[in-house]
Amino acid sequence: MSVIVGLLVLGFALIMLEIFIPGGIVGLFGGASLLFGIWLAYREFGVDGALIAFLVSVVGVVLCLFVEYKILPKTKVGKRLFLEDRVSGRSQPDVGQSELIGATGRAVTALAPSGQIVVDGRKLEACSRSGFLNKGQKVRIDSVDQFKVTVSKI
Repeated sequence: MSVIVGLLVLGFALIMLEIFIPGGIVGLFGGASLLFGIWLAYREFGVDGALIAFLVSVVGVVLCLFVEYKILPKTKVGKRLFLEDRVSGRSQPDVGQSELIGATGRAVTALAPSGQIVVDGRKLEACSRSGFLNKGQKVRIDSVDQFKVTVSKI
């Protein structure tokens, strides 16, 4: 009986330890420990013992997951483990929306079909609708996406 209880407690401990040692191996060993404890309960006490061990295992796993995901993040240790901040940065600054459409500028690099242009002193990544454009070619902005400016030659 004590081996069965020990295996169940070990299984719960390994499942709880999984939050600190990610990768799945510790959780797998925890699950295997629970299954082995249920199997031993079946061998020693029959179906009734296995059913009780199974129900204890299910309730224990649910309780472990509740503690890990609802209670632990609110503790001092949990706040260091879980990311709560949101990333508000962008990989590229917004190029603006409608105010750039129709503006004219010059190609800083050759656009084949993409390159860089300068409009009102701002350097922007652009893609040409007119195919290859030489460096210095005058361009007009046709559309603006968050990361892409589409231009055509004038």
